[in-house]
Amino acid sequence: MSTGSSNSSEPFRIQVADRVKRLPPYLFGRINTMLYNKRRNGDDVIDLGMGNPSDPPQDLVIDKLAEAARDPDNHGYSKSNGIANLRREVAAKYMKRFGVRLDPDKEIIVCLGSKEGFSHMCLAMMGPGDTAIVPAPFFPIHVYSVALASGNVIALEVANSEKFLSDIAYTCETLYPRPKLLILNYPHNPSSVVVEQSFFDEVVKLAKKYGFLVISDFAYADVAFDGYKPPSFLASPGASEVGVEFTTMSKGYNMAGWRVGFCAGNSEMIAALATIKGYYDYGMFQAIQIAAILALRHTDAAVEEQSQIYQRRRNALCESLTRLGWEASPPKAGMFVWQKIPDLWQARMSTMDFAMLLLEKGNVAVSPGSGFGPAGEGYLRMSLVENEERLRQAVRQIKNCLRDAEANFSGTPAPATV
Repeated sequence: MSTGSSNSSEPFRIQVADRVKRLPPYLFGRINTMLYNKRRNGDDVIDLGMGNPSDPPQDLVIDKLAEAARDPDNHGYSKSNGIANLRREVAAKYMKRFGVRLDPDKEIIVCLGSKEGFSHMCLAMMGPGDTAIVPAPFFPIHVYSVALASGNVIALEVANSEKFLSDIAYTCETLYPRPKLLILNYPHNPSSVVVEQSFFDEVVKLAKKYGFLVISDFAYADVAFDGYKPPSFLASPGASEVGVEFTTMSKGYNMAGWRVGFCAGNSEMIAALATIKGYYDYGMFQAIQIAAILALRHTDAAVEEQSQIYQRRRNALCESLTRLGWEASPPKAGMFVWQKIPDLWQARMSTMDFAMLLLEKGNVAVSPGSGFGPAGEGYLRMSLVENEERLRQAVRQIKNCLRDAEANFSGTPAPATV
């Protein structure tokens, strides 16, 4: 029996969903492609682009993972909200560090990394016509998770915290319908802006006044310098009535590839996230959860030492940039230096082209600020994942690269490198 065939000359077309069409081209794609090709050709590229920890987790954590992986009972499906003992350990950390009491059964959920949890929380909270306020410059997932949930975004600059609060209030007063969600990210990625607890106190007051929900992305809770202690949103009075907070073991614990994150706070928002996750996943590999318990319970000193490692790297990079003549501002927290490009080079080329120049001619990869939205134009994000000597070497390569490029602009041959 013949099923027949189409006589149409039109090619068969795949129609992707509008939510996918709304996503812009990946702005770091050009850099990643060149980085890959250079390394494949044998070039020693110093990669300061991605905040991908290069140090290993503690041996006792790795040993526990191996031990748990050998137990056949740990290889079945796990609960999508995380095993009870891991949620209890998260609650214990919040109490010990921030004085925040959480119900591990109703106010904490385990995520496959905080990025997954954040994305699914937006899906649980947002819909067509809903609006979220996000910080600018923005970490891409803060915008595109909202877009994937069919929501709209208003980006407000975070450089001045008082103005940011004022802009939130103004937006709520003038926009109809009012924003449904406020996304916060302190210590901020990419700009490294930090706040004190009083900032979150004001956020809670605004949330109650204008009726919006809050998601705090607290990814860099464990990486801070010079005695600064990043505050938790949930430590402000009434915070758990209006929002949640995401944390992760990727940074301070060096477990980025393990994908261990947590969401804590408002029980209704946690329940909504649990509903979404119940349909999407069967939970994290149980051996990883068991090892994460050990990390939370026994490696506080190692997490503190990791911050000291990042602080020494920050110092090495900022001191080298200052000697180069750049205006380097050492951050108080996070894994990045948010570096302003010298005015001379901003006048000559875009931030993306400047980053491509450093990669193509200097073998140094950085993230162009424009990849974090219009507010990032004129800046570079430089990660602290390389050791101190490699960071100093990166600045030397940038210096030589720009010297040669300057010679090309002026038409004068560059002097020989010493």
